[in-house]
Amino acid sequence: MPSTDLLAPGHRTCAGCGPAITIREVLRAAGPDIIVCEATGCMEVTTTPYPESSWKVPWIHVTFENAASVASGVKAALRTQGNDHTQVIALGGDGGMVDIGFAAVSGALERNEDILIITYDNEAYANTGVQRSGATPFGASTTTSPAGEDSIGKPEWKKNLPMIAAAHGCKYVATASPAFAADLQNKIKKALSIKGVKYMHILAPCPIGWRSDSSQTIQIAKAAVQSGMWVLYEIENGNFKRTFTQKTKTVKEYLTPQGRFKHLKDEQIAKMQEHVDNTWKELENLEKSGVNLVRIL
Repeated sequence: MPSTDLLAPGHRTCAGCGPAITIREVLRAAGPDIIVCEATGCMEVTTTPYPESSWKVPWIHVTFENAASVASGVKAALRTQGNDHTQVIALGGDGGMVDIGFAAVSGALERNEDILIITYDNEAYANTGVQRSGATPFGASTTTSPAGEDSIGKPEWKKNLPMIAAAHGCKYVATASPAFAADLQNKIKKALSIKGVKYMHILAPCPIGWRSDSSQTIQIAKAAVQSGMWVLYEIENGNFKRTFTQKTKTVKEYLTPQGRFKHLKDEQIAKMQEHVDNTWKELENLEKSGVNLVRIL
């Protein structure tokens, strides 16, 4: 990979910021011939305080709800110019892609726009105070799902946006983690080599929102994969394949370094472990079956 980063240092992200590490890896794989359309969020406010910018590629700030729509328009403009080589990436966090901007994402997926849609998932609305989002996992304490005597934190399971993208007939869907940089970068390269719409969902730990030590970001991201809390896979033309197939840690080992889960009791952690084990087995069976998701979803 190139040694020169396309996201300049000196930006205002927190120490150990998972999204910043993630985007640095994405840009290394994508290269300079891209245009990024980014929704409002942590990475927008920290990398582009007027009149400064950390982006060494063309970058457009758009509102929470329309990053995928703007990216679609940019791609149409490039086609009008006869430019068939510049890639367009729609980028956002939980708000920009999973919740507030989901309608635009769904529309771009349904239209099969020739763009790459990327969610950097820090599992909360970290930019505005660590509120609960659709991507917040079960049991996590946030400012709008606080743990207490009558609450375990968020009572719902995490929204499965990668599978929702696959249900749209998306050409290429993948999950990734900054702790597995080669896997992430290979998936970015593969996605950009495919014509049509592509979707990638990347777990990006947030030390502030997750209440974890800023030096442990990559270790926690790695433990998420090793415990099965975050499964690495890709779905190409409906064909599902895991890219990491061994669980070596328990869910409890993943949760322990994070203050957002410190209130959970053993029975609640056991419930999460059961959910992870069942999901892992279901995905393992799906991979073995060879069933094409585009046809059945």
